[in-house]
Amino acid sequence: MRNVSRRVRLTLLPLAIVLLVATLAAPGAAAPVAPEDGYSGSGSVITVTTTSVGAPGNPAVAVVPFTDAVYRSCAEAPASSRGCLEVGRVGYPYQIGQIEITVKQWVAFLNTADASGRDPHDLYDVTESSRAWPRFGQINFAPRAAFGRHYSVAYPQWSDKPFAFANFLRAARFVNSLGNGRMLGAQTRTVGRFRYTSYKVSLSPNTETGMYDMARRVPTRSKNTGFVLPSQNEWIKAAYYDPSGGGTYSYWKYPTNAGVFGDGDATAPAPTVLNPSTGDVTNGTTQPLASYHASGQPAPAWCPGQLSSDACTTVNPLGLDPTTYASLYQGSLSTVGQARTLSPWGTLDQGGNAVEWTDTVATPPAGQDGARVWRRLHGGISNAPAFQMWPSAVGLQPQDNAFFAHSYPWLGIRIGVLSS
Repeated sequence: MRNVSRRVRLTLLPLAIVLLVATLAAPGAAAPVAPEDGYSGSGSVITVTTTSVGAPGNPAVAVVPFTDAVYRSCAEAPASSRGCLEVGRVGYPYQIGQIEITVKQWVAFLNTADASGRDPHDLYDVTESSRAWPRFGQINFAPRAAFGRHYSVAYPQWSDKPFAFANFLRAARFVNSLGNGRMLGAQTRTVGRFRYTSYKVSLSPNTETGMYDMARRVPTRSKNTGFVLPSQNEWIKAAYYDPSGGGTYSYWKYPTNAGVFGDGDATAPAPTVLNPSTGDVTNGTTQPLASYHASGQPAPAWCPGQLSSDACTTVNPLGLDPTTYASLYQGSLSTVGQARTLSPWGTLDQGGNAVEWTDTVATPPAGQDGARVWRRLHGGISNAPAFQMWPSAVGLQPQDNAFFAHSYPWLGIRIGVLSS
């Protein structure tokens, strides 16, 4: 899908923005492992680092979607038209990505999965390019490049930002490539109470089978072990469940800190401040910290220093006028891990920055006929307020929402690992 209209119906944009999610966790000081990307002949090589999540069989917590509270069970929750969900219980140990998949890692995947540059599985769109979208364009495509070299990071500053134009199908294909790839090594280390494992993998060009069968209308896990997209419960547990009993019913309000349920954003983490030309976090010593749009404060923002102010503030693939563009697109992605604040299980950036896909299938919202497959997302974004980081922010989107993936540059991926 190389060609996308430079104008879309603006009435759709607020609806797409309204339907998203969020989450976050608490302090520590473990630096993320830098990816090692390169082309090995058969596939690009990347390193992904996970943290171990234990305490199998932990209790769930009940949430009423997008409300400032948690309950021991839905039986204790007040009646609401929004319904109630019990979330966060996982009956087995597993691993989850320490950080989000980066632009550099996604480019490595593109050059493996689409080495010929023909893109039969809609892994890339022109809106992702720095020419079409100077401020948010992460990846450029060169049709005449050599085999396995068609895609490149738009500007060096993007390398270690989260890839942010994912839909579920793209994310699942990335997991298949990772799972079908050749394991070159795995190294485990302990940092304080956290256990991290770094997997070095030569990616596979096979994206259609593996953990997810992409020929199916509803791709679901086909194996009990291997790389996955986290489920909603796996994601929420890693972000909020405190095995030491902190928070409320052992759940934090934010993936960065326990907070206080019922106090609005009074105990929310501080927002990041970004270098205006690189997107690096400049206030990392302020803790707890997350990349989100705090009430009454400017959103964390940057634009590649190679660009003019006019290109950063006016040029966009949606045909938005500068005033509307500035209003709708305030927050930018920060460099992964630089907020430094850890969840109860040692993850970084589960609150704010990019919202992340899970593989949990959701019931379509009221008014939808069920013709599309909906999935849960979590994590909040740099363009959204603190409530998107609550455990109750159980947002959902169609797994193949093309408009959303083209116009919402905060859609990320965090992988998981299941073991026997």
